Amino acid sequence: MIYQGTPCPHSQQQQTLQLDDSGPSASPLPEPSKPAPSAANPPAVPLPPPTPRTPPSTMYRCVRATDQTTYLSSNGDPQPYYAPLAMTGMLPAPLGHVTPGVKPDAAMIASQYVLVQDQCAPMTPQDTCTTLRDQYDENERKLSRAFKSDQPPLLQREQALLAELSHC
Repeated sequence: MIYQGTPCPHSQQQQTLQLDDSGPSASPLPEPSKPAPSAANPPAVPLPPPTPRTPPSTMYRCVRATDQTTYLSSNGDPQPYYAPLAMTGMLPAPLGHVTPGVKPDAAMIASQYVLVQDQCAPMTPQDTCTTLRDQYDENERKLSRAFKSDQPPLLQREQALLAELSHC
């Protein structure tokens, strides 16, 4: 028997089956037996109320100082770094335009860098959970397409994401 989405070739016979999907009418498992209450058993003690969930770890949405692209980080205070001055948008003309006949030296090149730092803002717990779910879905997509040799880091990432998602 083969299930397919196209008609059979002329050398084969096609047959359509209608299967009943209503499910079993009775449970195949026997009813669990309940012990009769006795005077020796103490009355049931009410369970304590469930402890409130702790919010997920704070994530930050950061904006790069050089090109204004955004990225996510677990660190809201990224390290400053040196970037070419032309990448920061502080100069109206690109650094490639130099005075003709002037050969750039080390001091000229070194002076064209500036210390910059990306700016980060904390995300709300709802945004964090949504982002974690998106990252989990993306990781699952990659995992479903990965070769067996490429799966270990994706499986580790999956476990880390599940641990974080347990707080959502």
